[in-house]
Amino acid sequence: MASREEYLKKMELKNKAKLEAGLVSERFSKVTGMKIKMTYYHNSENPILMERTINVFPTSYAYFQMDCMVRGCAEGGFNLGPVISKLVKKKLKSAKGKIDCKGKVNEESTDHAHVTYDINVKYSRRTK
Repeated sequence: MASREEYLKKMELKNKAKLEAGLVSERFSKVTGMKIKMTYYHNSENPILMERTINVFPTSYAYFQMDCMVRGCAEGGFNLGPVISKLVKKKLKSAKGKIDCKGKVNEESTDHAHVTYDINVKYSRRTK
């Protein structure tokens, strides 16, 4: 039963964080859309854990914290927020990179997972 309560509390915190982040249209008014392609890697015989594409719209939450997919990872994840903020601030259309999970598995900090990302941003056209 404690597991269910922990899950509900975690989901409540995540929903609160999404609300606090606001909408993409509020934080990035010139952005009309984004496509985020991510590949999750973990240390195993088959390193690719998952491939994921996220379409972001002006009505989406500006919450870009992705959970670590490795079972037992505590306090980990991948925050694309700073990458996206820098991309939009510089008015760049794309970015590629890698983020390591800083979480812990079995009380040890390890390099157990990372993601590679490819972000494409569309901006509204300027009108005079």
